[in-house]
Amino acid sequence: MGLVGLDKDNWLGKGVVSECATAPLGTQPGVCVRAVHQAVSQEEGPGSDAQPKTDTSLRQVREGQGKDGKAKEEERDSLVWFFYALYMRSALAKRVVTPHSAPRVLDSNSTSAAVSPERYWGTYRPQVYFGMKTRSPKSVVTGLMWMRQFSEVDVNLRHTCEQGDHLQGYGWLMHDGLNFGVQEIHDRDFILTTEFVKRMGGEHGGDWTWRITAKQHSSAPQAPVVSLMFYVATDTQGSLQAHVEERTRLSSVTGTSEELGNFKITFRKPTAGGAASGKYASYNYLQTLSPGLGRLTDIVKNSLNRRFVFHPPSGERRPYIAVDTYKPPPHQQQQKDNRIEGDFLVHQVTVQTPFQIEILFESGSFHDRPNQLVGSVLTEELEKWKITFDEKFEKTFGLQAKGFTPAQVKFSKAALSNMLGGMGYFFGQSVVQSVYNEHPLLYPEGALFTAVPSRSFFPRGFLWDEGFHQLLLSKWDPQVTRETVAHWLDLINVEGWIPREQILGDEARSKVPAEFVVQRNENANPPTLFLVLETLVEQLDTQPYTALSQDTLPFLRRLYPRLQTWFEWYNTTQVGPLPNSYRWRGRDKDTNLFLNPKTLTSGLDDYPRASHPSAAERHVDLHCWMVLASGVMASMARLLGEPHQEYQRTHLTLSDNNLLNELHWSEQHRAFCDYGNHTQAVSLQQEKVFVPPGQPRHQFPVARLVRYVRKAPKLQYVNALGYVSLFPFLLHVLTPDSPKLQHILRDIRDPDRLWTPYGLRSLSRADPLYMKRNTEHDAPYWRGAVWININYLAIRALHHYGSTEGPYKEEAAALYQELRTNVISNVYKQYQETGYIWEQYNDSTGRGQGSHPFTGWSALTVVIMAEQY
Repeated sequence: MGLVGLDKDNWLGKGVVSECATAPLGTQPGVCVRAVHQAVSQEEGPGSDAQPKTDTSLRQVREGQGKDGKAKEEERDSLVWFFYALYMRSALAKRVVTPHSAPRVLDSNSTSAAVSPERYWGTYRPQVYFGMKTRSPKSVVTGLMWMRQFSEVDVNLRHTCEQGDHLQGYGWLMHDGLNFGVQEIHDRDFILTTEFVKRMGGEHGGDWTWRITAKQHSSAPQAPVVSLMFYVATDTQGSLQAHVEERTRLSSVTGTSEELGNFKITFRKPTAGGAASGKYASYNYLQTLSPGLGRLTDIVKNSLNRRFVFHPPSGERRPYIAVDTYKPPPHQQQQKDNRIEGDFLVHQVTVQTPFQIEILFESGSFHDRPNQLVGSVLTEELEKWKITFDEKFEKTFGLQAKGFTPAQVKFSKAALSNMLGGMGYFFGQSVVQSVYNEHPLLYPEGALFTAVPSRSFFPRGFLWDEGFHQLLLSKWDPQVTRETVAHWLDLINVEGWIPREQILGDEARSKVPAEFVVQRNENANPPTLFLVLETLVEQLDTQPYTALSQDTLPFLRRLYPRLQTWFEWYNTTQVGPLPNSYRWRGRDKDTNLFLNPKTLTSGLDDYPRASHPSAAERHVDLHCWMVLASGVMASMARLLGEPHQEYQRTHLTLSDNNLLNELHWSEQHRAFCDYGNHTQAVSLQQEKVFVPPGQPRHQFPVARLVRYVRKAPKLQYVNALGYVSLFPFLLHVLTPDSPKLQHILRDIRDPDRLWTPYGLRSLSRADPLYMKRNTEHDAPYWRGAVWININYLAIRALHHYGSTEGPYKEEAAALYQELRTNVISNVYKQYQETGYIWEQYNDSTGRGQGSHPFTGWSALTVVIMAEQY
């Protein structure tokens, strides 16, 4: 019986695959052998191993047995490896969703009200203009929507942060990450100020109060009438009870949930502000069920009705739009799934500006509160926290002492506050896939406490952004940094992979295009968390006996096993074609459509790499990230008393400037370069579509822009002078006496290359791909614009080389002052003019562009101002 004639169904029935698949790791070959042999014996029938009972000579029997035995043995070996291969594929397919085996850095209850009451409630919903939730998986959520009545636009409902709302500006002016926050939202003809204060007490995170103040914009022709919609929703857990007065006014909501116990939310009536008397208002409310937090806006929109009348005592009667009864659209009624719906209550108050409204949350377990946190008590608390914030800010960053103006200090406080106010708590499952999975899988459920790059465009966690975020936050609140880094590392799988973009929960997923949802486990992202870990390790080395160090050491000890696996994953999955070289995986494969296939995994997206992706590539930026990572691992291992020699050897090898020169220095270009299969003779041109004579053109495909290659690629250094070329300098890999520093400093200061009055541009003006579109739909992104994260690294590097003995010390010190001034001046200027900190800045005009507000790494301007590198 051969493999061809094998009854596979019968064999599967005998459990061979099952036995192989369930065998403990490391024992599978032996288990597979026994299972296959047993199955073969059953297939051959009883007596197959008995001696032949004939009179044939013993020699002939043995010869026959030898031939048959050898054939059977080969067949069995083939079967063993066949089923072992099936096992391996099954096991490898599961590894992508198998959690790391080390103890979690954070205990499962670390964010609970019992363990961390002061951080339990917070503005952890960065994707909405104003809202609060707890740091728990199924939190009760609260939020604010609003709309202007009697406007030219039919329904201008505001809720989630949207660039399409075209607000004149919004963001936190003050936010300490713990106790209070003050935000201003500039709509077209009025300004909303949202304030909150928390008060500790009881067993469930205490109380909090919101104060919303609305004022007419100075340019508005008349006082607008505004509807504020305050809401509370459960996320499949807990229940809410509406308390209605005067038929339509939702005066309060009482509720209970597993995590909050009993609670009450009171909606106070609007006043004209301060101690002024009440104002006329119209009230409406909505009580319904929600299939998910990502659907709250749609539910409100589909409940609006025009049948209500706004009629102040001394004004005209005017119909206005308000929440009424929610009726799901027909297609949603048909698509009902088995999800548990949550309670959803909306309190709408419609009133003419100016006005002020307070919303009070009271915990049922807070029994000894001295008074209610409203009115003058709330005002006093707000003023107290503002003074504390100002004092801590100056003590931390010292900007007044450095001579910055009050307006510049106010800007820097807003930059920090927006990052703190943009912290989010997410819970859910990533969608992941490996080469061993035919279809995407759901990652294990997990939580993530993280800052976000942009509340409007990127309101979720990004791995390489987060390392930059924590360079600022670690100076303000080291506990935030420890918890954030721990949350990220607790998401690592058994392979050592962390999905680079975290899309957890309904609200996060609702903001992401479908093509970006699935995360693939061969794809990396720059390991920027090592930037902040480097800072923590250095602090421990230099200040081992401070309170900060006492908290950091046990944190690093719990983090270390996961960091080991993370580093090893990079050091094995991202290796290049030559020893000690590295290559980003995950480049775009459809080379016909891209002028230069993107490398999203590098973080630098469309920055020019080798024109034709191949396994022969070597990427200089990844090499430098590995220098940083290996150095931090060596220092941390030594600090923790763990074996550090292997990390040290790796670091010494990778940081060797001779190796770096050999792999990445091009004498022809006098720059550090990537290496790969490359040609510069590429362009996007209109695709030629053949239309047979007499045939109508509309029946044939629309002509696309496609790439034309005028000269065949060859293995060579990639001449693309820009941010990637600077990485040996940016991450301090070059020794202070390296002659290559002279070339880098020259390129930095050359206006025809990288220098602008606003910061360093991402790609030299002399490059053929400078400001070139990558496809007909993709505008240039990292092909000339000024980015603050890389400018931060450049300023930090100039500070390093400008304060370290070497032949280029004075030149670096002079460039440091000039570049630092340029970056601070332009980011501040654009904020003053536009009301926003931006994702990137135009290298020709300095104007902010891209997503906004972008108080992720662009907020590093504060660190640059403070000169705390």
